[in-house]
Amino acid sequence: MPEPLIARSALRAHVAPASAPGSAPGARLREVQDVLVATVAAFKGREDELAAAVRERYGLDLPAGPVRAAAGASAFIGAGPGKWLFVSSDPSADPSGLPAAVVDQSDGRTTLSLSGPAAREILSTLVSIDLHPRAFGPGAAAATHASGVAVHLWQVDDAPTYEIAVFRSYAATLWRWIAHAGAARGIDAAL
Repeated sequence: MPEPLIARSALRAHVAPASAPGSAPGARLREVQDVLVATVAAFKGREDELAAAVRERYGLDLPAGPVRAAAGASAFIGAGPGKWLFVSSDPSADPSGLPAAVVDQSDGRTTLSLSGPAAREILSTLVSIDLHPRAFGPGAAAATHASGVAVHLWQVDDAPTYEIAVFRSYAATLWRWIAHAGAARGIDAAL
């Protein structure tokens, strides 16, 4: 029987909180705690079976392309043809048993949340994709680089709130870069 997915912080021991003095912060940076992360790849010829299983188990349709589809605490984010990143804050939402190759990434990736009126501007200094609301709005997702570090990011809402999945070994570096980029724009970065 496979072990359950368990999430552990990659940041707590490595970064210090940062906040802008004075007025209300323009953005808020947090680590998304206790989130399950897994890659899900459809078995060849069983894509329809996987889509039906996801619809039955999670109540959502698998997204086609770089899109985030969410229902409740769980989401599937398009990561390539027949591939998705699964994230959930519900420990019982484990995707094991789906008719797909499921690889636990909970200990291998850290998910950050960047939100607030200055979030788009801050993130734009680190990624080379167009984050303008006409091009990248709620539900949009991208596998890209943030200052040379591979990330998977998606926009959750209009606040805007972005979530950024990064390999664990780069999490503290990315945190510091976001905090530095946000220093002039007012950022509250706390664990």
